[in-house]
Amino acid sequence: MTGEAGGAPVLPAYRRDDVDTHPPLLSPGYRSTVTRAPRQPPVHLPQRLTEVTGPLLGEGRLGDLDHDLTRQHDGPPQGQRIIVHGRVRDGDGRPVPHTLVEIWQANAAGRYRHASDTWPAPLDPHFDGVGRTLTDDRGRYRFVTVRPGAYPWRNHDNAWRPAHIHFSLFGWAFTQRLVTQMYFPDDPLFFQDPVLHAIRDPDARQRLVARYDHAGTVPQWALAYGFDIVLRGREGTPFEDGDDDE
Repeated sequence: MTGEAGGAPVLPAYRRDDVDTHPPLLSPGYRSTVTRAPRQPPVHLPQRLTEVTGPLLGEGRLGDLDHDLTRQHDGPPQGQRIIVHGRVRDGDGRPVPHTLVEIWQANAAGRYRHASDTWPAPLDPHFDGVGRTLTDDRGRYRFVTVRPGAYPWRNHDNAWRPAHIHFSLFGWAFTQRLVTQMYFPDDPLFFQDPVLHAIRDPDARQRLVARYDHAGTVPQWALAYGFDIVLRGREGTPFEDGDDDE
């Protein structure tokens, strides 16, 4: 809400997150950032009413099976079926209801359905690797998918990305958008992944690792992983392109 101070409207403002929560835009270990990171420091523009209010993206944008990546084709995809679920909260710990959560991922062999992904792992005709859903009244979301595979990339010698799922979601306002990645616990490839280690704070890195949720598994059907997302603040989930004040 806006208020009045000396006749001028007072707008709500987002507090700045800790520097080490998000990776710097230039992380030399992650080679592509060397060419795409800005050369000049960012210019922070004042927030206006349109930047701290809607729109939210609602149910009209969703299909019946958008949340279930295993039922979007005539047959089931290959791989280990999993449930990924969690809550979305804002920087004050409040649930963020009815907000759009999107995911994209590689298939069980570690290959994306994308023209630029040409490494010789099989494509799965029953898996597109994209999904979306809305959080409920308590900020909860749920996807059914398959566990993605690791894949090679040319960042450094014998480089492999750990298994991960990309997330994109919105908060109370259109500018509160988070793009991040969820990793799986105890992955042996963590030690050499420059994307994960671009986050300087080890506690913030750990917030990108899902927890295995045995109570949430469905017997004889799917394993479950919990992944809570905080949009801003000291406990925020790291952005892929966060601010860097240094």
